[in-house]
Amino acid sequence: MNMELPGDNATSLPDIQKTPDQRNIAIDKVGVRKVKFPIVVLDRANERQHTIGDFTLTVDLPSEFKGTHMSRFLEVLNDTGKEISVQALPTMLNRMRERLKAEKAHVVVEFPFFMEKKAPVTGKSGMMQFDCGFDAQINGSFDVTLFMKVPVATLCPCSKEISKYGAHNQRGWVSVRVKTNDHVWLEEIIEMIEGSASCALYPVLKRPDEKFVTEKAYENPRFVEDMVREVALKFDSDDRITQYSIEVENEESIHAHNAYAYLARTK
Repeated sequence: MNMELPGDNATSLPDIQKTPDQRNIAIDKVGVRKVKFPIVVLDRANERQHTIGDFTLTVDLPSEFKGTHMSRFLEVLNDTGKEISVQALPTMLNRMRERLKAEKAHVVVEFPFFMEKKAPVTGKSGMMQFDCGFDAQINGSFDVTLFMKVPVATLCPCSKEISKYGAHNQRGWVSVRVKTNDHVWLEEIIEMIEGSASCALYPVLKRPDEKFVTEKAYENPRFVEDMVREVALKFDSDDRITQYSIEVENEESIHAHNAYAYLARTK
């Protein structure tokens, strides 16, 4: 007796996604989100760093189709390799367009990037995590944007000026989106941002290090407006950076609100 198992005759099953839709509304992006997959990113110190990417994979959907084929996104991702690199994104995007018969394809991958940092006085070493990512798309041509979020320390210039002693300080977050015309190390962007703050953060601090960072922050007060402008000056001086946005938010230590500033520019 021949018994047909489920899935052996998949072509005979109805394909609802391909059925016509009568509402005549095209959709800009359809696909899958929160897909975890191993990736490799370039590391200035060690050449390559293995980490985990959180993927969003989408394509456009013409008005005449009811839906897209979600499984094909995962097939393309897995067919690209066991570990995805940034260099593989153009090929992946083109395969997504082909498999899903789309005009446009879009990939956003977010990942933790680790950078070894030494304490400023004792030299005690530790690993610092930065949230990074790439936003890539093909819509006629390939386009990619680097983004990251960097924690920094800031000290209030106003508090320092009006107080007899001390000044309030806080942790700030600098989020940037950057387009380039040549390779830029993730570490370079991080260092530009940290160099614009009152002081950088460190994973390990002993008492001599705490003294150093406290005093350095006091000597380099920064409003969020100062942070945005200082980072912009560094980006403007780098010919590899062609377009950027900078967002700074301070988790204020003596206010019930956060301080915020934003700047975007095309060079």
